Amino acid sequence: MKEAATNVPRYPDLFGHPRGLSLLFLTEMWERFCYFGMRGLLVLYLTKSLLQGDDQSFAIYGAYTALVYMAPVLGGRLADSILGYRIAVILGAVMMAIGEFLILGGSQTWLYVGMAAIIVGNGYFKANISSLVGKLYSADDPRRDSGFTIFYIGVNLGALLATLVVVWVGERFGFQYGFGLAGIGMLLGLLIFAAGQKYYKEEGRPPRPEKLHSKVLGPLTQLQLTVLLSFLAIPLLYLLIIYNGVMGILLILTFLYVGYTLMREGIRGGRILRDRMIIFIILCLFNILFWALFEQAGSSLTLFADRNVDRNVFGIFEMTAGQTQFFNPFFIIVMGSLISMLWVKLSERNLNPNIPAKFGYGIMLLGIGYLITRFGLYSYNEAFLVPLWIIVAIYFFHTVGELFISPIGLSMVTKLAPEKLSGTLMGAWFLSFSGSNFLGGQLAKLTGSSRSTVETAISADTVAVGTETVAANAQTVVNATSPAALESLTRYIDVYTSFGLIAVATGLLVLILSPRLNKLMHGIK
Repeated sequence: MKEAATNVPRYPDLFGHPRGLSLLFLTEMWERFCYFGMRGLLVLYLTKSLLQGDDQSFAIYGAYTALVYMAPVLGGRLADSILGYRIAVILGAVMMAIGEFLILGGSQTWLYVGMAAIIVGNGYFKANISSLVGKLYSADDPRRDSGFTIFYIGVNLGALLATLVVVWVGERFGFQYGFGLAGIGMLLGLLIFAAGQKYYKEEGRPPRPEKLHSKVLGPLTQLQLTVLLSFLAIPLLYLLIIYNGVMGILLILTFLYVGYTLMREGIRGGRILRDRMIIFIILCLFNILFWALFEQAGSSLTLFADRNVDRNVFGIFEMTAGQTQFFNPFFIIVMGSLISMLWVKLSERNLNPNIPAKFGYGIMLLGIGYLITRFGLYSYNEAFLVPLWIIVAIYFFHTVGELFISPIGLSMVTKLAPEKLSGTLMGAWFLSFSGSNFLGGQLAKLTGSSRSTVETAISADTVAVGTETVAANAQTVVNATSPAALESLTRYIDVYTSFGLIAVATGLLVLILSPRLNKLMHGIK
């Protein structure tokens, strides 16, 4: 009798999904509010408050984001083997909030210490809350992809709010208020998660609860030792942020270790698990390519918007270059529900594309977004500024492509992973994002000659028109220098066209190979 009852949902669904989904949605929303708020202010804080140079600021930023996505590899494994998902999420939320408040110390040292704490906290939080969402559904539940897409809307709602609130508060009233607000957002997420524990407590329990509270080192229990070691990791991460040149080597070594671990477990588990680990690694590689091209949003696409996009909105106001990043979370929120319903409707008609095919479509859509920049060659104005609709269209296609890959990828991991490897696979999935951020920074350098050309043009015109004019409106000076502005525009368009062609060709290849790739999944849809 007791065992039969476990097959029946303990609580009635809410809006067609498990009740825990809505609470995890809100928890993730506030965590993303915290993370994207801090990330949005980071480079500004480094350059304007701590007076760091651009190159140093970008190096710190790159190391930080790479470590943020690398940390879930270990955080997922610790949740699988020791903590369980629920405790890992709580520990992660606490450490992220502490990290935000440490930054309020106001110095470079406190910033790096706070960033290190956020990295550790994100490692525990990010992989394991996604795994917990997967645990709310059975493996063959047709609502699973829809549920992850809804969850993904929470991610982007948090990012949108961070852009509109945290970044604005930080720039308008002082960076410390922005960081403090981000920390408060994380505390709100923690309170929501704790309040709703009854809806996912069983799914997030530790693998061996009795061992978790047993003493393993003197008076320290396994839980206490894990927490202590988590805080002791902060100085190590502090050093990695400072000496960020080693990140490339560290990423390669981590990729090799994780790949070896997954294949070893796959071979031990038999042919089916081996094949599933193979397809997982293949899709991780495609994921790296997608996000390396996608993550130009915070770097080269923002500079493109700054230098060669007419950001005037119907003659009412002019957007800043940074505000153009608003379109991604906006389109996610608008399109997310539609795509979520699309998967359900296609499943009902037995037309839902397999997972590798969705990856192929997503990569192709990303490429189409970049190819749209070709229209800029025929629509720029006398100042060599392309119309705003071009960058809006880029973000639209990139966002739809994102919805074909990111929530589907999260769902895929929870389907492919056996019970004991769920957190490990989720951590490996986020490791691919770490690699993509590193690669994305290298790809952004391909647009770099336009940067030096523009800077040269500004320097030349400083002599001719005076420093005050340049300081008041550097973009006008650049665009008044026709050869420099034209070269900037053509350079961006040429590089983005190459990105687009590579993405479309790769997406087509994945689509053609999708039937064979799908066989490696052994029935997982």
